[in-house]
Amino acid sequence: MPTAKIPPLEQQVLAYIRARKLAASGQTLVVAVSGGPDSVCLLHILAALREELGITLHIAHLNHQLRGKDSVADAAYVAGLAKRLDIPATIASRDVRAYRAQHRLTLEEAAREVRYAFLGEVAANIGAAGIAVGHTADDHIETILMHLLRGSGGRGLRGLLPVSRRQVSGYNLTVIRPLLELSRPDTVAYCRKHRLQPRADKSNFLTQPFRNRVRHKLLPELRKYNLRIREALLRLARATAEDMDFIEGEARRHWIQVVTAMPDSVVMDKKALLALPPALQRQLLRSAIEALLGNLKDIEAVHIENIIAGLHKPAGKVIGLPFGLSFTVEYDRYVLAADAAALCPFPPLEGEITLKVPGRTSFSGWDITADVIPPQEAEVSGNDDFTACLDFARVGSPLTVRRRLPGDRFQPLGLAQPKKLNVFMIDARIPRSWRRRVPVVCGGGRMLWVVGCRIDERARVRPDTEKVLRLEFRRA
Repeated sequence: MPTAKIPPLEQQVLAYIRARKLAASGQTLVVAVSGGPDSVCLLHILAALREELGITLHIAHLNHQLRGKDSVADAAYVAGLAKRLDIPATIASRDVRAYRAQHRLTLEEAAREVRYAFLGEVAANIGAAGIAVGHTADDHIETILMHLLRGSGGRGLRGLLPVSRRQVSGYNLTVIRPLLELSRPDTVAYCRKHRLQPRADKSNFLTQPFRNRVRHKLLPELRKYNLRIREALLRLARATAEDMDFIEGEARRHWIQVVTAMPDSVVMDKKALLALPPALQRQLLRSAIEALLGNLKDIEAVHIENIIAGLHKPAGKVIGLPFGLSFTVEYDRYVLAADAAALCPFPPLEGEITLKVPGRTSFSGWDITADVIPPQEAEVSGNDDFTACLDFARVGSPLTVRRRLPGDRFQPLGLAQPKKLNVFMIDARIPRSWRRRVPVVCGGGRMLWVVGCRIDERARVRPDTEKVLRLEFRRA
């Protein structure tokens, strides 16, 4: 179809798609069609533009099983549209109420999660490049207000984006919104002009769902204060989106200097993060949380601000976040993980055990080897933080391994006086979340070795040592 013959509204959508690079020639798009005016308008316009864009369409409709006979009629209507437009369709149903009860969500949240999981499944099955949804400028404005009320911060004030990516039920979705420059009255008028007779969803007029309260109560009230509130919110979203694009770009540039991402944790260099402006600190924190969770659902501005306020707290400070995440302040770094001890090289310790000397002992994730050797062998023996050589005559018995206890003291190698173990661990910059996991070797009623750290001065090998006890700890 030559571009010049495309009607004005379709021309507007075509220009928007091309300017935002929402679709490329040769791609297949899943079009989410509920049967309402917005999605029907979207489908009809994309069908008219498919030759111009060089794209293939596939309709997806989900019956949420929430509206009885009306839901069945919606599915039949969409099936009829697909047939008239000669577009293949996947029409299915899911029990949203059961999903809601299982996952303890609001009905809105459950419906959204189930719907996007279905759309992801359809896209994966047909090899689609993206999913087109019928969000309009009205949805955009409502979303801005919803994010503002929920305290989602600057990122949320961007509202709906032309392209967004999300992870749902193992699917990586690319969602495009070709109608963001159209209003809801535009889509209704388009459907009327083309005699499409879209379905009316009566639940859109209920005031219980959060979005509906914003639509039917809050926005009319705001118009009493500013007749151009719609334009004001759209300007705010545009400006915020431009600011966030710049900040996100700068954050990506600093990511490699500040962040080390692992499968179950993210480590941030303390000095490097503190050297950045707060705006970049916030963005790097959001990106780190998103890297772990896959999205920022339920992560609000207050959570980020709590972390910002804790950046200068002493080592050991732990800040709780949704989904069991914690942000832990350590001496030279910050750790974001589900387990504050995620990076600890020591497994959890349970109880106490007596070592076989000589022999091998297994204990709480450790394989411990104890050998009695002559001093000359100790001199050439391999040595690391998990191997220690002690004067066998001075270690005492029984020889045991346990975790630290209140009041523990020992005389670290090189010091003239004993020291409290907790003070030693603080001075040695051992993170608080690690300390209960550090094995302590005892003999004769006193501490001999803080494994991975330091032996006791009184148990060291001396020139007159006749026998050496060599202990080696290795992860089982």
